[in-house]
Amino acid sequence: MCNIPDRVMGLSKRVSLWSVEEVLEWVQDQHPTHMGTLHKAIIKHAISGRALLRLKDHHLELLGVEAEDQQQKIWQDLLLLRVQEEINELNDICSECFSS
Repeated sequence: MCNIPDRVMGLSKRVSLWSVEEVLEWVQDQHPTHMGTLHKAIIKHAISGRALLRLKDHHLELLGVEAEDQQQKIWQDLLLLRVQEEINELNDICSECFSS
């Protein structure tokens, strides 16, 4: 019941542990057309993986993504990252339950 793969959605490291550089890599991979806009903001605000997971939808506009359709796409990808993080946490809990 708790056999959740470690690399669901291709992530090998928990998002909450990502450095600013790894967040930049994710943006480059997922949203290269927004890299110019987001690069400076991510560095300026030191947005690590933990901070990335805490962003709210209105933060995208503050970070320079103005078009609603673009915000929506990035927001969907951020939600997927949150789901991945939750899966990892549940996997950890299940591992602890069965190793006790």
